[in-house]
Amino acid sequence: MKQKVIAFFPEAAYGPALNSVGIAQACEALGHKAVFLTDPGMSGVYAGYGFEEHMVNMSAPMPAEEMARYWVDFINGHIPNFRKAPLDQIDNYVKECWAAIVETAKWAQKDLPAVLDKVQPDLICVDNVILFPAIKQYGKPWVRIISCSENEIEDPDIPPHLSGMSIDDKAGHARFRQRFEEVVGPIHADFNQFLQAHGEQPYPLGTFFEASPYMNLLLYPDAVKFERRHPLPPERFHYLQGCVRQDTTYEIPQFKANNDKPLLYVSFGSLGSGDVELLQRLINAVGKLPYRALFNVGEHLDEYPNLPDNVLISNWFPQPSVIAQVDAVIHHGGNNSFTECLFFGKPAIVMSYVWDGHDNAMRAEESGHGFKLDRYDWTEAQLAQKLAACLNDPAMRQRLQHTSVHMQSRKGPADAADILDKVLNHA
Repeated sequence: MKQKVIAFFPEAAYGPALNSVGIAQACEALGHKAVFLTDPGMSGVYAGYGFEEHMVNMSAPMPAEEMARYWVDFINGHIPNFRKAPLDQIDNYVKECWAAIVETAKWAQKDLPAVLDKVQPDLICVDNVILFPAIKQYGKPWVRIISCSENEIEDPDIPPHLSGMSIDDKAGHARFRQRFEEVVGPIHADFNQFLQAHGEQPYPLGTFFEASPYMNLLLYPDAVKFERRHPLPPERFHYLQGCVRQDTTYEIPQFKANNDKPLLYVSFGSLGSGDVELLQRLINAVGKLPYRALFNVGEHLDEYPNLPDNVLISNWFPQPSVIAQVDAVIHHGGNNSFTECLFFGKPAIVMSYVWDGHDNAMRAEESGHGFKLDRYDWTEAQLAQKLAACLNDPAMRQRLQHTSVHMQSRKGPADAADILDKVLNHA
């Protein structure tokens, strides 16, 4: 029997990319062939795991180095906006982000039809926040992977995506939705023109992607999912209970101090390490506490010449292997960090700065799996108090243990591969 080809097309960021790698590995274990469609800026990421890569330009062609830095530079240019509340980021970061995302969809449409004809996939899996018409029109089943917060799929009873609001703040929900629609309206109208030019019906205001009629895989686990007015039908929406990949092993190094004390891991993801001032402030604060800490500082290693004896830094960590071994985590609310902490039963302090990090921070706190803490408006005493609560709250530890056991029993990547296999067999 001919081997079936599954094409994965994750957005050009490490979170979605590495989630798809984990699912692709599980699909290959079932005998399928997995290939990756990728923005040139992520070239080499999938090849490093042994997968074929097929380039799809998502912007005007530019030198490889410039392409690889595009989103890093975009994020670093917005660091002043990270001090603003989610509602106040709509006019700047959110608006510019959606404008850039719409442009990626237009550029992708130029390459995608020919790339799909070359790859000839039997199934296409898209992890992005926007529709690519060529994928919907290719004539084969397509699956949407939602590696952002679950509220990317709207419901009237839950907070709007990107708002970071409490489930109870109904007036806040209405305010956020109204402002979002006002600001993003012209960008959305432009996107609708693009859809119509390529044979698609326009979307309602504020919507940039639809659910797949075949299957939609959500990374959110049961322990933090929302109570919806309109529950998502299980035949088309499946909660994966996280989707944690296998990564290289990591041996905890010796520290100059506090080797018998609890271990922290601090990371703001592949794009958040440019906030050197904040990371330095955290290093200084943790340096005074009875803990050890590993800090992911990205490409900025040389900007931290003087470290406390209980802190070690690196430009990269095999994060799942590290989180499995630490006692608590401080992170930005990215979906990988969020679900990995739950998967391994680790309490977290979430200091969000953009996008669905705000939603994940609120979910961590409202579901009792950690705390949200303003990224800049905190004192060393508040940080110490939150860390002590993470390490010593018996109810939180019990809840995290229960969540971890449930998630680990489900094996997300294998679960996803089985579902994709069923979609293929019914195609």
